Amino acid sequence: MARPGPATFAKRQRELSKKRKRQEKLERRAMRKEQKAEDVANTSDVGADIDPDIAGIIPGPQPPLDF
Repeated sequence: MARPGPATFAKRQRELSKKRKRQEKLERRAMRKEQKAEDVANTSDVGADIDPDIAGIIPGPQPPLDF
């Protein structure tokens, strides 16, 4: 029976690295999905009939900026 050469070891290391990166990517995706769900939950407090992009904006003249 032949012993595995250095190419086999290097290939195994690459495979493990790819597997680790895939797992990290899945974890990041899950975290982003969870964060988006939290953001949606937090913005729903404004109200369904109010656009969250313009919530809190007061129409009319604005006070002067202090430099």
